[in-house]
Amino acid sequence: MSETEWEKRVSNLLKAELKRKGVTYAGLVEKLAEIGVEEKEANIKNKLSRGKFSAVFLLQSLSAIGCHTLSLSD
Repeated sequence: MSETEWEKRVSNLLKAELKRKGVTYAGLVEKLAEIGVEEKEANIKNKLSRGKFSAVFLLQSLSAIGCHTLSLSD
């Protein structure tokens, strides 16, 4: 897979977990703030649409929404 395909995959993974937990981007902003991470909704939208964000942001987001396990199978 190309780097762009990997970026799309990781973005889709986070979007799927948000959907599974019923968390909107605005809700993610609130949940991140609860763990001391300041983000703006527009920034989150941009990160997820581009698929370019750090592993730290991914783990912060997953932790904030209460996702403790992931399945990486296609």
